[in-house]
Amino acid sequence: MGDLLSKPGDRRARLRALLDSGEPVLAPGAYDALSARLVEQAGFDAAYMTGFGSTAGLLGRPDVGLLGGAEMAAHAARLADAVDLPLIADADTGYGNPVNVIRTVRDYERAGVAALHLEDQVMPKRCGHMAGKQVVPAGEMAAKIRAAVDARSDPDLLVIARTDAAAVDGLDAAIDRARRFADAGADLLFVEAPTSEAHIEQVATALQGHKLVFNWAEGGRTPPLSRDRLAELGFALVLFPIGTLLAATAAMGEFLRVLRTDGTPAAMLDRLGGVDPFAELVGLGEIRELEQRYRD
Repeated sequence: MGDLLSKPGDRRARLRALLDSGEPVLAPGAYDALSARLVEQAGFDAAYMTGFGSTAGLLGRPDVGLLGGAEMAAHAARLADAVDLPLIADADTGYGNPVNVIRTVRDYERAGVAALHLEDQVMPKRCGHMAGKQVVPAGEMAAKIRAAVDARSDPDLLVIARTDAAAVDGLDAAIDRARRFADAGADLLFVEAPTSEAHIEQVATALQGHKLVFNWAEGGRTPPLSRDRLAELGFALVLFPIGTLLAATAAMGEFLRVLRTDGTPAAMLDRLGGVDPFAELVGLGEIRELEQRYRD
């Protein structure tokens, strides 16, 4: 756990080793520090800071580019501080041109993330599974990737290049862009929102030899594949971006319906767990130990 006095381990090297293991790394989405802790307590090896979930959690708004780079970097720092897991973070478009990308990478690196992904959308961007996306010229995005690679001070910080071009210019164009981004220095390639298993296979075959990201977007445009199938296709990293957000939203909605109907939440108390178990979950025991340690 990311205890208050723990020293951050080498999470970036750990993530690189996991990605080299030959098995897909599963990274559930976390939209705040609490959900990141729950991902860790569930036994996963990595967590993913979702831009969709971060926007919903911080603003209660859709993922259409409303959060800026400084807000996202600060949010990433809170998540990274809450856990001892490698954190993979959405860095949107880098929030500007290659010079802006330099600052973004430096800010995310200081925040403690193990990896970040940059996408080739026009700002203001949209969620990768929404309609109406536009992409910047491939050369402009390649320059951003070069800037990102040059900006990192820790060579173990992973730069993931995401392309949203499949929905705009077709899958072949997206694959060509991914190759170009690999040439620019990207560590992993992320072709967003293929819409059929045949398209997923085409991506995996065309980009064989590169480390690939699969976005298992819950309820999105990409068909769900099993972990075994993704391993067979050679995907190194699998993101589950919004399942925790959707699950939390559904549970809160049910609680509020019961409260509104019954006037109290008594009918749900056995399912909520109570104050004491929750306080322990978020580290009250550690606080008590520290209070004892530093008592006069």
